[in-house]
Amino acid sequence: MKYKIPLVFLISFMIFPAFAQEESKNPTLATVNTDIDFNDFNKPSREQVIIPFDEIHDVSWQVNLVNELLYGNPNGNGVIRFYDATIEDKFIEIGMGSPPNKKFWIAVQLPDEGYVVVHDKLDRGWLPGAKVILAYSDTAGLTVNNGERIVLSNLDIEDFEIKSYSVWGMEGSQDPPAATAGYLNLEILSGDPKEGPLHMFPFMLVGCIGVGLVILLVTKKRSS
Repeated sequence: MKYKIPLVFLISFMIFPAFAQEESKNPTLATVNTDIDFNDFNKPSREQVIIPFDEIHDVSWQVNLVNELLYGNPNGNGVIRFYDATIEDKFIEIGMGSPPNKKFWIAVQLPDEGYVVVHDKLDRGWLPGAKVILAYSDTAGLTVNNGERIVLSNLDIEDFEIKSYSVWGMEGSQDPPAATAGYLNLEILSGDPKEGPLHMFPFMLVGCIGVGLVILLVTKKRSS
């Protein structure tokens, strides 16, 4: 038992620096965290404004959305589109309708297929306060969690580099405001995992376990 505590510290010191230094050692790491004001959703899709990010998010990225909008009418929506950096008008769309139905949909626009709804749930499709998560990598495609479960898995959208976004929420310009208060929190983390130490983490962990076992065997042999 007296050797277990030093062993834990040894493994901790060997592993945790990789996490602590990941941000500084991975030059491809990019992050976004912003609140999109409710008033930005009070427009129909034809009037949406495309807003570029400071950096392009590519290779591997995760988008977290937390919907804190207070809706203004039963037909109001909170819709956000993410646009590709290399192909014009290629985008991913996430839509969250107003209570009580809280409809939820995922759509993509691709060069050959056009606009396609790939997931559509008309009732209780999203959870207030829960994170809607979009996860993408060049090898695995797009996976989406609606805050409760995975609703789309490994969709092939070819290479997708997030360059910009837009939001809207009204079906027509004469409709009541889609939202009257609140915000949509948008968070993005992206980068190439091969450029940072964490891509070696499984091998480091195996090595640390091996060292630990050797120490235990040696100390046990000596004590006996």
